[in-house]
Amino acid sequence: MKLARLGGVGKEIPAAMDTNGAYRDLSGVIPDINGSTLNDMSWLEGLDLNTLPVIPDNTRIGPCVGNVGKLICVGLNYSDHAAETNNPIPEEPILFGKATSSITGPYDNVIIPRGSTKTDWEVELGIVIGKEAKYVSETEALSHVAGYCVVNDVSEREFQIEKGGQWIKGKSCDTFAPIGPWVVTKDEIPNPQKLKMWLDVDDQKRQDGSTETMIFGVSTLISYISRFMSLQPGDIIPTGTPPGVGLGLNPPVFLKPGQTIKLGIEGLGIQTQKVVASS
Repeated sequence: MKLARLGGVGKEIPAAMDTNGAYRDLSGVIPDINGSTLNDMSWLEGLDLNTLPVIPDNTRIGPCVGNVGKLICVGLNYSDHAAETNNPIPEEPILFGKATSSITGPYDNVIIPRGSTKTDWEVELGIVIGKEAKYVSETEALSHVAGYCVVNDVSEREFQIEKGGQWIKGKSCDTFAPIGPWVVTKDEIPNPQKLKMWLDVDDQKRQDGSTETMIFGVSTLISYISRFMSLQPGDIIPTGTPPGVGLGLNPPVFLKPGQTIKLGIEGLGIQTQKVVASS
């Protein structure tokens, strides 16, 4: 099932998409799409979407998960992306955090922060955790997944690389984590390692890849991260990006106000963002 959250910023209500592509209001069934409702999804059993109210077409689509506890990201996790950035293949997953205040809706504006000259794009598969994971094996890992979503891991490369310290500075600016439009429940994505993914800027193809080229797959990442911290229901793991980021182009190309980013992953939907300057 495709689960979403619709409404104004901070006023989103839970929804699900029916077979005709209409959003149905789930607020009479659950309070939100969040860690609690993703942990126990028994409310889906016997649910008849056709009996629920239709949400108007022009309603804003917000972030697909509410009250996200952690965004634990994976760097240089595609062999072809590592090559384009002249980095060696990591021997273990490179982990970094992204502030949850960067989360925004899939069609909201991406704001270039003050002083930025190197804001970049990254289409990524997001793992949405449904059950607490702590010291889990790779064979058990997928049982802790509620579903998957599209993430645009927007990054400011000067802040990330040239200013020293941790990557989090270049990853956490407001609007730097559009998620959605949906959490697609894992039963609809039988193999997360065979998903096509792409990203365009102003209708020019920039990224065109597949989760097949991940260095560390979904099961490995969940197991690995759970050694260092428990993963809680509603946490999201953006799993890295294929080649074609602005930093990897020759010469590098970065986002400018007025441009449009469009990105998607097979089975998980499409995002579109307008790039605007910080006020």
